[in-house]
Amino acid sequence: MSDQNSSSPAADLVRAALQRAVLHGPVLGPDAARPPLPRSLWARGPLIAALTLLTIGFTAGSIAVPMETLHRSADESVPLGLLQAAPLVVALFRPLLAWRVSAAGLLLGALLVRDAGFWPWSPTAWLAFLIILFCVGTAGDRTAALGVGMVTVAGVIGPAVTVAMPVWFGVILSALALLALVFGDAVGGRRAAERALREQEELHRRDLARQAVLEERARIARELHDVVAHHMSVIAMQAEAAPYKIPELPEQARETFVVVRDAARQALAETRRVVGLLRAEDEAAERAPQPGLDGLDGLLEAARHSGLAVTSSVTGMPRPLATGVDLSAFRIVQESLSNASRYAPGGTVRVEIGYGDERLAVAVRDEGPGPGGEPESSGGGHGLVGMRERVAMLGGTLAAGRRGDGRPGWEVEAELPYGDPD
Repeated sequence: MSDQNSSSPAADLVRAALQRAVLHGPVLGPDAARPPLPRSLWARGPLIAALTLLTIGFTAGSIAVPMETLHRSADESVPLGLLQAAPLVVALFRPLLAWRVSAAGLLLGALLVRDAGFWPWSPTAWLAFLIILFCVGTAGDRTAALGVGMVTVAGVIGPAVTVAMPVWFGVILSALALLALVFGDAVGGRRAAERALREQEELHRRDLARQAVLEERARIARELHDVVAHHMSVIAMQAEAAPYKIPELPEQARETFVVVRDAARQALAETRRVVGLLRAEDEAAERAPQPGLDGLDGLLEAARHSGLAVTSSVTGMPRPLATGVDLSAFRIVQESLSNASRYAPGGTVRVEIGYGDERLAVAVRDEGPGPGGEPESSGGGHGLVGMRERVAMLGGTLAAGRRGDGRPGWEVEAELPYGDPD
């Protein structure tokens, strides 16, 4: 048995639209699903100023035109003009509230001004009303906009047609009102889509940055695996050889060395297993020893072959470096030279290594592209991310950016604590 109280979806939509527009839509609170104003103060200020000036002009016209052309009294023209046009000043912030007040003013004007001739409103009042309708459309609440359109046609223009307006002109005004709503919805929808696209691009950029950090950390872990494996292998071999080097070693000491040997081997196996998980499926295990500053000359020579004019200097007293510090310093120079070859091709690069009392200083400075050099326009890899991760791992500092001495080019400066040498 069918439910006699049930209604069609269209009737429910009409009922909801009217309630949203006239009764339940927010009035004092924000009634925009889309932000009504641009976020930028430079774009927001001129827009508010222009709307304020329009409100003043339209309100003055809505008051003056009936007094001059229809010879209405000020007691009648001033309240009607204020109701019809003044709400425009809040249309950007409270479009639904502005429409309700302006629509009430237009309806009251149509009912009171019966002998107005062609139509009962001044052109300035109608222009203000169209702008308010546009703002309602841009707000993004399509249910409320549908109700606003229905009430405007049937509740504002309809009564005006019955008392003081030709039907054909009422049809034109209805079309203009609906067009203002539709155009506002299109503009607001495009703005909302652009804003959503910017938000998605920002989220994508952040995801890429996080992915780059994770990839660089995995790469650093793979590189340091050889360092850890070397130390663990030395521990295991020394623990196993100790009983043979010291024949009179007590039994308890022999057992202790066995425990140390087994623990070192187990730790080495676990380290290899974890690093294996970090390695890509098509990436082979690293066989060559990890590089250090002892390979700096070869690195500089390779940069010269790529077209850079590279010079270097070493200050301070060279000293043994921890393997992680040595490797990180080499990678920082390597990545800096790689960036210079991409963004300052054919240019001059200066590499400086400074052995301080407590820290190793690494600086790479270029002077921009050389004559005829064309820098790459597209972004490169994640070299700076890798540098920051390496420096942070060692507790050092990194500064990268345009040269601070005012000369053209880019500079990278890192300071790495020495730590305990291997």
